Amino acid sequence: MIRLRVALGQINTTVGDLDGNAGKILKSIRRARELDADLVALPELAITGYPPEDLVFRAQFVADNRGALGEVIAASEGLTAVVGFVDAAGGANYNAAAIVHDGELVDVYHKHLLPNYGVFDEQRYFRAGTCSRVYGVGGVPVAVNVCEDIWRPDGPIAEQVTLGAKLIVNINGSPYHRGKRAEREAMLAERARQTGAAIVYVNVVGGQDELVFDGGSIVLSPSGEILARAQQFEEALVVCDIPVDDRPLSRGGGHLVVSGPAAERRPIPPPQQAPVLDDMAEVYAALVLGTRDYAHKSGFGKAIVALSGGIDSSLVAAIAVDALGAENVLGISMPSRYSSEASVVDAKALAAGLGMRLVSSSIEPAFSAYLETLEPMFEGAEPDVTEENLQARVRGNIVMALSNKFGYLALTTGNKSEYATGYATLYGDMSGGLAVIKDVPKTLAYDLCRYRNTISAVLPESVIDKPPSAELRPDQLDADSLPPYEILDPILKAYVEEDMPYGDIVGLGHPRETVRQVISLVDRAEYKRRQAPPGVKITERNFGRDRRMPIINRYRPY
Repeated sequence: MIRLRVALGQINTTVGDLDGNAGKILKSIRRARELDADLVALPELAITGYPPEDLVFRAQFVADNRGALGEVIAASEGLTAVVGFVDAAGGANYNAAAIVHDGELVDVYHKHLLPNYGVFDEQRYFRAGTCSRVYGVGGVPVAVNVCEDIWRPDGPIAEQVTLGAKLIVNINGSPYHRGKRAEREAMLAERARQTGAAIVYVNVVGGQDELVFDGGSIVLSPSGEILARAQQFEEALVVCDIPVDDRPLSRGGGHLVVSGPAAERRPIPPPQQAPVLDDMAEVYAALVLGTRDYAHKSGFGKAIVALSGGIDSSLVAAIAVDALGAENVLGISMPSRYSSEASVVDAKALAAGLGMRLVSSSIEPAFSAYLETLEPMFEGAEPDVTEENLQARVRGNIVMALSNKFGYLALTTGNKSEYATGYATLYGDMSGGLAVIKDVPKTLAYDLCRYRNTISAVLPESVIDKPPSAELRPDQLDADSLPPYEILDPILKAYVEEDMPYGDIVGLGHPRETVRQVISLVDRAEYKRRQAPPGVKITERNFGRDRRMPIINRYRPY
């Protein structure tokens, strides 16, 4: 029995920051060497950051990424490292893993299975690899593959095990969505049992545009038992000794000896077994990390949130404060003639509970000036949604003016239910740099607020208890324009996230007219969503990278 010591470098990379990413990789390598690791694994495309998208089409970027890898190779003295990068070979680019040891590039593995669904466009950027090898590391037969390669039992892992691999190192850029951790761990346990090989799974962590990566790196025994688990949503270096059956490794048949039997090493503490987050804690952590990284990686240290006293703006403010610190978040209350006193009071109470600064500016003078200016042109026309949208646009202008003047990142407060149905105002409440809860259905927003209050009771109960209202006309309620959210959200999930046919949605027990209304609202609002800011993805299918519908679309499924 051989005990191979592996280190998993769960790092937070930034797309395009080649020097910064290389620095984090080098830090992981140094720490792994200090802990006498035989092998350290870093995530998929760790050099470039994931996903690099059309940067891959720039020859200089690919060359510079190879130069940064050279620094990593030079630093690999005394151990083996597996590092993700873009490899240019034979006139094509490959999503690749470099296997380096003692200052030399030993081999390069090219990812075989290139996902081209959901948020992934890898067939646009990369050519698929075809070759698998097994490497002798510390006397153990080790195979390397990349992300998607391990999801299919008939993928390269099958050939690698046939070649004698007893340990599979799988490097990843696996984005988060709700429930992904449990799905992923179940798949990996099944793959370990099927192959009889131990598995080292290392994933990137952090936010990149709409995507957030949860990390969740793990080590599994051949029986599927989890030997080590990194904390989700945090950088970590996890070290674990893996017992592997002693099996001689020949130099033929696709085998490549990297290093001889492992030397005696100092003992290490028991490997990290981070606790599993429950559902609400996981979703909330994803939103906080996605917001923090979007702000910081975009160069923003401060943010501004329009506080209405409603559930959505309260949730966004709490996320912003937890992501950036109360001292870096400004709330602005902008009451109108239709704002209730209770909502104004709730906004003040929320800001006080979160410890953030709140300023107030009535929109009445600007709104009245707009109405006066438009009165001759509106003569004879009854007030309608136009006047409601004017209020939202006045508020949007004020928020963006403060953003421009003081360098705040403007956080919008619309939720997924509103973006789905178009119950939001272009150039008004949709104006901003990041739509924090764009992928959070309204009913989930309530659940997240209740969860946040279990950490510390900062959201007034009156915010959670009162009926939702935009307060843009007298006695307005969301239910005047939309089905109740407990009815609306399941229909939206079926239609938007699951592409369920109209008849099947009705078959779930929803009234035909309600389903028709919802589908019509969703389809008509596509032009609005195209102009919306990005938002943190937390569901299996978000508005953005996941769902690409035509704006002009006359197809109706009913």
